[in-house]
Amino acid sequence: MKRDYVDKKDMSPYAALSVIAAEDQLFPDHNGFDIKSIKKAMQNNSKKKKRLKGASTISQQVAKNVFLWQGRSWIRKGLEVYFTFMIELIWGKERILEMYLNVVEMGKGVFGIEAAAQKYFKKPALKLTRGECAMIAASLPNPKKYTVKPVSAYVTKRSPWVKNQMNNLEPDPDIRLLIFTKPSSN
Repeated sequence: MKRDYVDKKDMSPYAALSVIAAEDQLFPDHNGFDIKSIKKAMQNNSKKKKRLKGASTISQQVAKNVFLWQGRSWIRKGLEVYFTFMIELIWGKERILEMYLNVVEMGKGVFGIEAAAQKYFKKPALKLTRGECAMIAASLPNPKKYTVKPVSAYVTKRSPWVKNQMNNLEPDPDIRLLIFTKPSSN
């Protein structure tokens, strides 16, 4: 397992923009939970038991990846809600996003944006281009299956969509404040 923690200042701003575009477009605006998406997933999952859909926000994924174990249980889900609430309250969006980019799996045994940048593009995360970030973010629903290198059909198809979403989100004032400003000194 390869993981290299890096500060926000050492990541391409497109890394943050791409994961928000791909995984949680309401990230700057919600309190850790996207209620509309949760309701939609519950409706889908009650009809299609074999193909479960998730509705986890970036905040929920950080809570799960940093504080909890893998798997599905009501106890783990309850703790995920608690930790999500706490990190939203204590850490704030900037820190949650930085943690997400450092802990999320971005390929088999590849954790975090720095490890992904080095493995797939032989460069530091700071130097990743918009397109490279979109490819990595496109793999996130299942990075072991949807590979960046060799590029899977899914990533080939989804990365242009992610880039388009990045273009749509980039002018948003909340996105600009969160991603394109200097990190606050905590």
